[in-house]
Amino acid sequence: METLRHVVVFIHLIGFAVLFGAWVVEAVNRRYQVTRLMNVGLLIAGLAGLALAAPWGIESELNYMKIGIKLVVLVAIGALIGIGMGRQRKHGKVPPGIFWSIGLLTALNAAIAVIWR
Repeated sequence: METLRHVVVFIHLIGFAVLFGAWVVEAVNRRYQVTRLMNVGLLIAGLAGLALAAPWGIESELNYMKIGIKLVVLVAIGALIGIGMGRQRKHGKVPPGIFWSIGLLTALNAAIAVIWR
């Protein structure tokens, strides 16, 4: 069971890497756009994160406060990506505040996962 949990953690990390990597590519190229790949990364990280939030028969207790905060941040990232995609379709560009907030919140979510024990 522990091996399966580690596989889900690995998938969760891949989702984060896809989301943050797609954002970094856009930031480095100064395009400041929301891409479909960001949505894919968000979906992978979100689904794997929800699977990790389920009790897997592990001996340690889950930190539901941490899980709840990470979920709120994930929903906020999803909302910003959705708003950014709408603005991008309508005006051809994403407002800089939305674009930079996506990257900041994604990094914050990873920091919460790593630092908060």
